[in-house]
Amino acid sequence: MLKNKFSILALSTLLLSFNSCKAEVVIPPVEPPKKADVEMNVTTANKSMLFTSIPLNFNTKPNMAIESTIYMNPSEKFQTIDGFGAAITGSSCYNLLKMTQANRTKLLKETFDPATGMGYSYIRISIGCSDFSMDEYTCCDQPGIDNFAIHELDRRDLFPILKEILAINPSLKILASPWTSPRWMKVNNLTELKPYNSWTSGQLNPAYYQDYATYFVKFIQAMASEGFFMNAITIQNEPLNRGNSASLYMSWQEQAAFVKNALGPKFAAAGITTKIWAFDHNYDYDRIADQISYPVKMYADPEVAKYIDGAAYHAYGGDKSELLNVHNAFPNKNLYFTEMSIGTWNYSFDGDLMWSMREIGIGTLNNFGKAVMVWNFMLDEKGAPNRPGGCTTCYGAVDINTKDYATLDRKSHFYMIGHLSKAISPNATRIGTIGFKASGFYYTAVENTDGTYGLVLQNDTQTAIKVTIDDNKHSFVYNIPAKSLVSARWKK
Repeated sequence: MLKNKFSILALSTLLLSFNSCKAEVVIPPVEPPKKADVEMNVTTANKSMLFTSIPLNFNTKPNMAIESTIYMNPSEKFQTIDGFGAAITGSSCYNLLKMTQANRTKLLKETFDPATGMGYSYIRISIGCSDFSMDEYTCCDQPGIDNFAIHELDRRDLFPILKEILAINPSLKILASPWTSPRWMKVNNLTELKPYNSWTSGQLNPAYYQDYATYFVKFIQAMASEGFFMNAITIQNEPLNRGNSASLYMSWQEQAAFVKNALGPKFAAAGITTKIWAFDHNYDYDRIADQISYPVKMYADPEVAKYIDGAAYHAYGGDKSELLNVHNAFPNKNLYFTEMSIGTWNYSFDGDLMWSMREIGIGTLNNFGKAVMVWNFMLDEKGAPNRPGGCTTCYGAVDINTKDYATLDRKSHFYMIGHLSKAISPNATRIGTIGFKASGFYYTAVENTDGTYGLVLQNDTQTAIKVTIDDNKHSFVYNIPAKSLVSARWKK
């Protein structure tokens, strides 16, 4: 019996010793999964993939697929990039404010957050009303520039949305454009100089050049006092379009005189650093013979050119090749794409996804464009709210259903700008590429300031195209789907 007790005691001691040793065993921590080398997103025209994340790793073996390789060439440098985005119109703000706070925040983060979202980085707003506002107005509807004040509709609708977006992306750039001067500054033409009390058409009375320049200064200062800093202004939205619901005709001769004699000096005297962009209209200058090459004619006068950073364009007429013409004439002046709308007249998701990236995305960047903005960020399913005489058949980059102000239809423009924004950050430099080319296959490449390369590709063919990307240090392969957009970003 005693022997058994000692045996049990010995066994217990052995077990305690074993358990003690077992408790001291250190289990190595589980390593988190390795982050993919390449951040890639894909959108297909048939919607099978919508900004779908595709993690890729670098090749572990030397690249031998020379004929199908795109080589990055950072030694060849072109323009720096300012950013990409959409217009936050009065109508966009109205619809956004109809959403619940949670839903609106979710959408705005998806759109503007540079870390977790697409990273839209530029927006366009109107100075006073546009054709997508809740009413017609300017910032000085009572005669006399001392009556200047930001309109109550902008304080009610625009300011809250700008604050939300800036909280998500504090580096956001803002472009501001007027659709019309105050009506009391308008005349019917520059010969008769009769007062023209109309929102639509008319011309700026030269007698009010100084007051109108002060109007811009006051707008920039008033917005800055609210925390909204204007990176740039255009002098007039669509200056050759007399027919918009709010509009002002302004030839290149008028714009040059206004800049030279009033706007430029007023900005200089007030210490305004906001950039001045000329033109802001179609590539074909609305086919008005003496307005062809509008900004080039302005730049010809050095007393005008010294105040102007560059020119802005829309794509409702003409071709993006005009950007290259202007660049070649004045390579020291910058170029921007500031508006294109989609609507019932020209839209299918698949068709516009391909056209927009080819023509106003990759196309403008490869012709020295520094920024790309599309028109309304958000409209409802009826293309509203809109103004009589303006576009009543437009879509937004996102359309919202008025039955619940929650159901969203993300259109082609939403994804096109998203692909540009995700791969190309503000202040990136467009660089050269050599190697693989094919009909219907387009791309543009940049070097980002965070030490990454960015690449946006478009396969506008009916078959997948397998390509290798090589930066002389790393390479990776992807089979780009038929009719698709691809954005890629990776550390150098």
